[in-house]
Amino acid sequence: MNGIATRWTSLVALAQEHRGQLGLSLRVTVAAVLGLTLSLLLNVPLPLWTVLTAVILTRVTFGRSLKATIDYVIGTLCGAVYAGAIATLIPHTNEFALIAVLAVTVAPLALLGAMSPSFTAATFTGVLVVLVPAISHVGPIQSALYRMIEVAVGGVTAVAVSLLVFPARARSLATETASQMLGLMARQLPELFLGFTQNRDATVIAQLQDSIGRVFAQLEATAIEVRHEQIGLLDAQPDIGPLLRTLLRLRHDLIMIGRAAVAPFPDTLRTHLGPPLEEVTKAVAEYLHQTAEVLTRGGIPSLLDPAEAAIEGYAEAFTKVRSDGLTVGLSMDTVERVFALGFALEEMRAHLRDLDRSVSELSR
Repeated sequence: MNGIATRWTSLVALAQEHRGQLGLSLRVTVAAVLGLTLSLLLNVPLPLWTVLTAVILTRVTFGRSLKATIDYVIGTLCGAVYAGAIATLIPHTNEFALIAVLAVTVAPLALLGAMSPSFTAATFTGVLVVLVPAISHVGPIQSALYRMIEVAVGGVTAVAVSLLVFPARARSLATETASQMLGLMARQLPELFLGFTQNRDATVIAQLQDSIGRVFAQLEATAIEVRHEQIGLLDAQPDIGPLLRTLLRLRHDLIMIGRAAVAPFPDTLRTHLGPPLEEVTKAVAEYLHQTAEVLTRGGIPSLLDPAEAAIEGYAEAFTKVRSDGLTVGLSMDTVERVFALGFALEEMRAHLRDLDRSVSELSR
């Protein structure tokens, strides 16, 4: 009995871990079955293309499915109209004429698809419109019309299934990705600041920055899906744009800090600036970590006061260092890095305030 309970617990845990993949698998299956059912009910000539369209356009999130469907429909419409016109106007009763019509059809559609991703499906549609009549013995106009009907049914199926069957919202995915980025910043901030007191490998700092950049690239792509989702659902939720811009600015702050931390400060500066800099590291990392938790789990945003107080404490310590003349005699490189750090921290304080406002808005 205990063995069965243990296995059941393991299966539940495995399902929870892969719930996103399981949800997508179920949505694609439902889309395929529903696409075929609708094709049979509507007497669509080639149910294969309806089912394939529904499967292809059913994506991880509703926003992504909606965007893919819009692009696919636009490309299909363009390809069907153009290929139908070419195949009708240019006779092709033999193999050589068919090859020529195919070349005239594909060349401009392929160029259009290369210039704009929205028209990627145009070339594929053009090929079908030209070649299917030779197989199914229908005219080019009928072939183009059937292709548009098949894509319309498949696209509507994909959007409906993505919205109704274990729906995954792009907004939720975006906030999770933003939370992941803030968590990375919180963990990597101490590593960056360590460069002011210890020798660090420049490649390590570069790897830290690159990992944040990759997550931000994912966030940018998801933000596009959020905008499509808002249009498709007439969603009036707060704009995620301010959060996106703030995270980009915070990333730039970390890049500036990383460049300033390429070598340790002299002993004199470490003695006076080390302790307040350590307080900044702890307070800002804690704030970023707590904010990441708020984005994923909700709740009241954490207080920014400790982080602001720590940055202000560093600014006061730096002012005293300057007034005591401790920067006199330092190398130009060291002076530049000290002032760059001070500027980056002031910028970070302003951007943390922006982060606080945007997260508060999203929480409401």
